[in-house]
Parts: sequence; structure tokens; C-alpha cells
Amino acid sequence: MLPGRFRAVLFDMDGLLLDSEPLWAEAEAELLQLHGDRLTALDREATHGRGMADSAAVYAARLPGTTAAELQTELLELIRRRYLAGAPLHRGAAELVRGLVGRVRLGVATSTTFPLVEVALQGVGLLDAFEIVSSGADLGAAKPDPRVFLEGCRRLGTDPAHAVAFEDSPVGVMAAHAAGMFAVGVPDRDGVAERLVAAGADLLLDSLADVVVEGA
Repeated sequence: MLPGRFRAVLFDMDGLLLDSEPLWAEAEAELLQLHGDRLTALDREATHGRGMADSAAVYAARLPGTTAAELQTELLELIRRRYLAGAPLHRGAAELVRGLVGRVRLGVATSTTFPLVEVALQGVGLLDAFEIVSSGADLGAAKPDPRVFLEGCRRLGTDPAHAVAFEDSPVGVMAAHAAGMFAVGVPDRDGVAERLVAAGADLLLDSLADVVVEGA
């Protein structure tokens, strides 16, 4: 139940607010296909919740004649096209965010770079609901590094101990936990729930629709 004792809420974006993990899988599959390779289940596991730089480094290590920087630029354009076409929201996401506006400080803490976040959230009509966007990609510190959450709390003027983070990936939960926040795990794929708990999730939900806004 929110707000409760919390003064700020930071949401992950991909896989949490947006059902965009399939879009990323498509973009990464297209990237690898362009370079004569293919996306595997192990690739999806290795890159889940991580930034583009980390994903690009994974692929560059096995693609001769490429660099992580070049692949990151290509991947950025491939996912940007998909965001422009529209990314679906997860169940309960819009209702929860809108229900919290004006009741707590709201922000996004993501491994995705800000220009992509802007395109994606404008496309679903939620960009104006958030006071800040903290990007691990832009900070040079992708999750599980806690800096994306620490910076988000700093910009919202809230002690991490009084903030809650919603995350769909184990690395995101680890980052929020390390930042000293209350970490809520919301798995967006099978087999992740146990890993969210192992990563330190304080609470596990089936979807954002399970959150109740006090007095709403």
C-alpha cells in the first residue's frame, strides 16, 4: 500500500512499466542477424536488466571485426524504431503511476539512456508524470551498480530509506537493495521470481495492479 511511510517511488522502465522486453529481444536478434549470428536464450539471460553498453560488450566479444561502441550505436537505432512504433504498458502501470502523482515524488531509474526513455514514455503518455529520469547508461553505471537509484533519490530530495523501487530484474533489485531502498520485485517472465527474492527483494508482486494507493 502506498504512500505509507514512503516519500518517493522510483520505477524501472523496460520490463516493469513497459512490456518492452520482447522489443529488445527483437532488436538484439536483428542486430546479431545483421552480423551473421543469432540471439540465444543464454544471451537474454546474460543481458536481462542491463544497459545497452553491457549487452553490446557481450555481443562484441564474439563478433569479429566489431566493437561494443559500434554495436551499441546500431542497437540504439533498432530499439528506437520500435519505441516510435509504440511499446505496450504492463497491467496496472498507468493506473498506479497516475494514482501516485501529487502524493509522492516520482521518478524513473533505468539502465536505458534518457533519449530512449523520453521517446518510450512520451509514446505511452506517462513522461509528464515523472519529475526525474535517472539513467544508468548516462551515468556510466548500469545496474546492479546502485548509483542510478542514489542519483534518483538525490534529485527527488528523498533519503533512500524513505523510497521504494519497483524492478523486474535481479540486477535491478540488487541495485535498489544496495542503495538502501525498499525493493519490490515484479517478474515479467517465467522463472525470475525466485531470482528476485535471492537478489534481495523485500516484496514480490504478480503485477503493478496489486499495489493499492491509500485514499485513492
